[in-house]
Amino acid sequence: MKNKRLIGIIAAITLLLLIPFLAMQFSTEVNWSASDFMIVGFLLLATGLSCELVLRKIKNKKQRIGLCLMIIAGLLLVWVEMAVGVFGTPLAGS
Repeated sequence: MKNKRLIGIIAAITLLLLIPFLAMQFSTEVNWSASDFMIVGFLLLATGLSCELVLRKIKNKKQRIGLCLMIIAGLLLVWVEMAVGVFGTPLAGS
């Protein structure tokens, strides 16, 4: 069961990264470099593995859900900051 979940995480990350890759083939509006794919891949992998760690180590269901939601919220905050620079940190290139 544990290995199936890990394989599922990696498969989901691969499928998510295929979306912009395929979009680049059909549109000039999507223009990702190799570093963009590496950064997003790292963020998704870190998020997936962090949630996997929480699911393996924490026994209380409410704590599992809360911690996984916090991890996903952190991912979304970093992603939004890198995309549009909401907070004006150096991550956004400002």
